[in-house]
Amino acid sequence: MIGAEGEVISVLLADDDDRFRGVYRKLFARTAGFRVAGEAADGAEAARLAAALKPAVALLDVQMPGTNGLEAARRILSATSTRVIMLTVFDLDEYVYEALTLGASGFLLKNAAPQEVLQAVRTVHAGNAMLAPEVTARLIRRFAPQRPRQRHPFADQLLSEREMQVIRCVARGYSNRRIAEELFLSVETVRTYLRRIFAKLGVNDRTHLAVLAYEAGLLHDPR
Repeated sequence: MIGAEGEVISVLLADDDDRFRGVYRKLFARTAGFRVAGEAADGAEAARLAAALKPAVALLDVQMPGTNGLEAARRILSATSTRVIMLTVFDLDEYVYEALTLGASGFLLKNAAPQEVLQAVRTVHAGNAMLAPEVTARLIRRFAPQRPRQRHPFADQLLSEREMQVIRCVARGYSNRRIAEELFLSVETVRTYLRRIFAKLGVNDRTHLAVLAYEAGLLHDPR
């Protein structure tokens, strides 16, 4: 997919399996609007290449020798504007959940169809999460109770009651339309609230927001 100004999406591939990287390399090479910026066989190399090459999107295998995909995601997301998609063989993976708490934009199963892969990269490049709300909710229900309650930016920001209501709706997996119906707002007003919330809290997308909200216990907060 080439953007309105002919933009090509640069992709970093990180997986210790040469054959798997080869499949993805060929997929992006034969599809207009994409290019492979670099390839890595471990997480440390992926983080180094992301800092040097500044790809738009990084595809990171969760399980790599040495520095794994989670640590690579931590380094990349803290130091670059590259958006991260985790690659995993399980749709309920604790490492994927950890990556989402860091701000990864979603995950792909390693047996995903080629069109799913391309659409995922397009989606996160456009600034959206590549994760259905119901999948986010499943991950949160599975792994959030195992983690200690975290202190998150919600406590340090001046958020209005309406903004807190929107955040709770996002954490419950509501779409923008359902949030609008629930709070008697227009869909465009919901989008405006979300943009404002993302900017205040420094989160990448609604998936990141939902994970942080659950971990901060906002759905159990009587406020």
